[in-house]
Amino acid sequence: MNLTFWVGLSAAALTTASFFPQAWKTWHSQKADDFSWSYLLLFGAGILMWDLYGLLRQDAVILLANTVTLALVGVIILTKLRTSAR
Repeated sequence: MNLTFWVGLSAAALTTASFFPQAWKTWHSQKADDFSWSYLLLFGAGILMWDLYGLLRQDAVILLANTVTLALVGVIILTKLRTSAR
């Protein structure tokens, strides 16, 4: 494992971890009104493309980090769907 691997792993960990507080707050407050649908859908599509890229490159770090981030975006989307139906 070289320096490039560790830099990539650190970047993936930090950017993925940065989304946890927002997903946590959204889930517990059950408020997602401040997120626009266009942001959530574009960001989610971008993360999905990163997942595909990681899969094609067979890069576990890219794949894992973006799968976790996509799940967190999914939490926000589900919360927005549930609360906008009220």
